[in-house]
Parts: sequence; structure tokens; C-alpha cells
Amino acid sequence: MAGNSFGQIFRFTTWGESHGPAIGVVVDGVPPRVPFAEADIQGWLDKRRPGQSRFTTQRKEPDAVKIMSGVFEGQTTGAPVSMMIENVDARSKDYSEIAQKYRPGHADYTYDAKYGIRDYRGGGRSSARETASRVAAGALARKVIEHLIPGGVTLRGALVQVGTMAIDRANWDWDVIGDNPFWCPDSKMAGQWEEYLDEIRNAGSSVGAVIEVVAEGLPVGLGEPIYGKIDSDLAAAMLTINAVKGVEIGAGMGAAALTGEENADEMRMDGNGVAFGSNHAGGVLGGITTGQNLVVRFAVKPTSSILTPRDTVSRDGDDTDISTKGRHDPCVGIRAVPVGEAMMACVIADHLLRHRAQIGTFESQAPHANKD
Repeated sequence: MAGNSFGQIFRFTTWGESHGPAIGVVVDGVPPRVPFAEADIQGWLDKRRPGQSRFTTQRKEPDAVKIMSGVFEGQTTGAPVSMMIENVDARSKDYSEIAQKYRPGHADYTYDAKYGIRDYRGGGRSSARETASRVAAGALARKVIEHLIPGGVTLRGALVQVGTMAIDRANWDWDVIGDNPFWCPDSKMAGQWEEYLDEIRNAGSSVGAVIEVVAEGLPVGLGEPIYGKIDSDLAAAMLTINAVKGVEIGAGMGAAALTGEENADEMRMDGNGVAFGSNHAGGVLGGITTGQNLVVRFAVKPTSSILTPRDTVSRDGDDTDISTKGRHDPCVGIRAVPVGEAMMACVIADHLLRHRAQIGTFESQAPHANKD
């Protein structure tokens, strides 16, 4: 099975299955002498960890990470960094009834059709459990970013829509996202989501969500046109996340409803730098960062595992129905917030290293940058 690696210079490969003994990740291309320890990873894993509220799967995984290689005396050595997370609460018996049935909305049918074999225990490799490995890689990416741009980049995500209920952007407050179980920047909407998701959960159903991830403080110049655009790499990164069905940068799909005058991010000089009047482009022009906030949103479909019986077929080719039991998220998008952050961190770390390899500096190359 190919396709388990992501990135060019900062390149990671995840391994393991949902109900196997462990999952993990190997990250190559990490510069030497980057301070890194298990404590730098654990906080991000805890943010993604299941079972923290009634709105996520009740699988109880501590997600305790172990660094297996590439770190010596608290610093990266330049060798591949390998990290492992043991699975301690896998309940494979929950899936025995669906071993011969394909779950609608899951990868059961396509995996079986392609490989002639599938791990039905929680979806095996296709499970969202795999995303814990990405979060570990993202923790290392954050340290690489900090190493290359000390204290200069703030990267964070938020849940901005659950089902049909979107936040009021006038109420956006980054300081409240840790005060509710949804990573919601609108405290009023977070309360409404609680009631809404309780109804969905009690009905044995699920809903989708939209997540927004923002990076502040990036330098101008990251990205490699034509086929190495940072926004195309960012979109690809988000689309590799389980259940993601749509991605947009900046105004995204909404840009189609704007006029040219409305969409233009007008510019003026501000000292020796360029100041933009708006950010419909989401911090990217021509695939290259502008120095504004890099903004990406992605849509997560409703969790496919639901209690309501659905029509399906068996491996033997018989029509049947299925009701998926076990422990599932009524809105898997909640735990996708730290995963989206991790993937953005990996893309940024990769592009910083690629930019350094070609240009050698993160200073603007524009003529005005050298004016007295």
C-alpha cells in the first residue's frame, strides 16, 4: 500500500491500524539541534484524544507518545524522528457483526475492491485513529517552525460550523476556544451546539462540521509556483484527513459572489512593508504567502457510523442492511480541529525548509524592502 507519506523536505510517514498494537509516525528531513521532547507532543495529542466529552467517541486512549529515534539529549540529531503511540482500548468485538458487510460512507468497499482484504476492526488503516500520528508529526513541525522563525508564528484552529449552525463571526474570541468542548470561538454558539449535539447523539445519528485554521506571522515568499503552491499543498493536506470533503482558502467559494472591486485586496506602503486592506486571498497570491494570515477552512462530513439501519451489500454480493454499533463521534469534526492544525504546521515547516534551500533567507526580496 503506497500513499502513506506526505511532504517534500519535512516528510512524514504514518503507520499502524486502529486496532493494532500501536500506531506511529516517522519524520524525515528534520534539521539538527531542534529542541524536542515527549512533553512537546503530549499536549497536542491530549487536545485530539478521544473520550474527553460526551460529544466524542468514548474510546479511552491515553495517547501516551514515545520518541523512539532521532533525538539525543533533548535535541533532534538530523536523523529520522520516530514516534509511537500504543493502542490500549481497542474493542475489536464491536465490529465482528460487520466483518462481512460494507458500511455506507466508509472505505470498507473500496479497500476490499482494491486490495482484496480489509481490516474491519474499526476500519484499520482508514480509521480516524491514524490522525493521532499526524498530530505527533505536527508537534515536531511546530518546533521546526519555532526554530526557523523564533516566536514569530501563531497557528491555531477553531470549529466554526456544526451541521447547519454556524458561529457569528462578530463574536469571534480566540480566548474562549479552550472553555468549551468544541474549540468554538463563539461562546454563545457553543452553548447552542451542546443542546443540538445532545439531540443528535441520543438519536444515534451524526452531523458534519467546518473547521478554520489560521497561521499568523508567516514571512512573505513561502510557496513554489506552479505546482508547489503553498495553498495547493495546504488543500491537499486537509483533504488527506479522514472525512474531509471540501477545502477553501481565504474567501474560498464565497469569492465567486464578489465583484472584482470587492475581492481585490488593495495595497499601500506602511513603512518599508506592504499593508493590505483586506485578506480575501487568505494570505496567498500566486501560490506564495503575502505575509498576511494564512487561512484555510475544511468541511468534514457526518460520521458514517450511525445506529440508524442503512441499506448496504455484503462481501458475498447480497443485499442487506447495517446498523453500526460501538463507540463513535456524533460529530467527528470536533476532534478534527487539532488534526487540521497539525497538517498546516507540517505544510508550513516543509515550505520553510524548501524556501531556505532555494532562497536562503526569509527576508523580502522586493526592491522596496531595501529602501531607507
